[in-house]
Amino acid sequence: MAYSKYTPIPNLPKLNLPKVVVVGAGFAGLQLARSLKNSGFQIILLDKNNFHQFQPLFYQVATAGLEPSAISFPLRKIFHNTRNVSFRMAEVQEVDSNSRRLYTDIGFVEYDFLVLAMGADTNYFGAKNIEYYASPMKTVSEALYIRNKIISNYERAINLEREEDRKTLMNVVIVGGGPTGVELAGAMAELRNNVFPKDYPELSFKNMKVTLVEAGSSLLSAMSLKAQDHARKYLEKLGVEVFLKTRVLDYDGKVVRLEGRDSIQTETLLWAAGIKPNRISGFSDNQYAGNGRMLVDEYNELIGTKGIFVLGDQCLVSSGTLPKGHPQVAQVAIQQARNLSKNLIRIQKGKEMQPFKYKDLGSMATVGRKLAVVDLPFLKFQGLFAWMTWLFVHLMAILGVKNKLFIFLDWSWNYLSFDPSLRLLIKPKYVRSSERKDLIEEKTED
Repeated sequence: MAYSKYTPIPNLPKLNLPKVVVVGAGFAGLQLARSLKNSGFQIILLDKNNFHQFQPLFYQVATAGLEPSAISFPLRKIFHNTRNVSFRMAEVQEVDSNSRRLYTDIGFVEYDFLVLAMGADTNYFGAKNIEYYASPMKTVSEALYIRNKIISNYERAINLEREEDRKTLMNVVIVGGGPTGVELAGAMAELRNNVFPKDYPELSFKNMKVTLVEAGSSLLSAMSLKAQDHARKYLEKLGVEVFLKTRVLDYDGKVVRLEGRDSIQTETLLWAAGIKPNRISGFSDNQYAGNGRMLVDEYNELIGTKGIFVLGDQCLVSSGTLPKGHPQVAQVAIQQARNLSKNLIRIQKGKEMQPFKYKDLGSMATVGRKLAVVDLPFLKFQGLFAWMTWLFVHLMAILGVKNKLFIFLDWSWNYLSFDPSLRLLIKPKYVRSSERKDLIEEKTED
């Protein structure tokens, strides 16, 4: 069926309720829709995927620790028997704030309130070669691609005679010293130290480098100095080379060129160095900050446009006290969504909105087995207890009892055996158009 963005989205329920259109089913969008279910609003949730992705555990999919379905949850299942919430899988294209219409690839929808919670994508800072050759990790699909790429490289390396030729396939370079980069580097080092030598006894893993590159002066820059120091020590204990104050100059798919350091041969450059907010048409330049985030007031309402709210990574409060905005983490998005749900209800009751106030619940990162760092507002700790805290917090944050159970069983098995069992190289089969036509004709004849 061919869709036109200039026709209404078909089959949407006609409810005599104010219409709230939510774009994006990440932490913010999903929390808002759940907070407003069975309320006095009609909620239309739009996302380009039909599932919610738990981003903090992408790295475990990439390193064969978890299966993709364990950290993904069907959106329609969440809203079973919820009359006022509708989901449509669509890509948003443009907003017309004058007519209060949102245009998508499956049609347009009119709104009373529009909430943009589209999150952010990978930022390559204008480096075209890196964008082309490096592997990002912002979706489950990208994490699965990394898993396939790493396993495929070792399957290729084992068939090469010269040790020098294997290095490019075996080395892994990770760029970005935030939680994603640190956790990915630690997980890769543990695979090298404990798992791959059993899978590929013919290869020498002493020659495999796992390198973490950070342009800043420290890892986990948003955390305490104690957490930063322990994270670096833990990584070095696992055998990760940590390069601070080092920029990646270029990458051609084979060699990573570094500023002030020797180049590294690798076919696996994992990019976790930055994010940029997703954008759609329909807004003026003065509604954006220099970093691409949309300017909002203390109620998360877009500056200069009534009825449009922006949440999470996509927004920046235009306040002198927060020149760089709130941290781009899940807790900010979730708390903003909860506050907005209350404010929308207050608007309907003719009451004044309440400004958003972020409550910092702390931050944490895991480096490896029994190695983690936790910063709470009232306590900072590291090591085994921090690792157990990290496991508990992330397990409780996962949607669905089934997913929680699967992850708990996977983690338990990996801890006891040190041998994750998901090292499967699964590639989608590409069928040429001519072959597809033959298959259809054969089926028709049958």
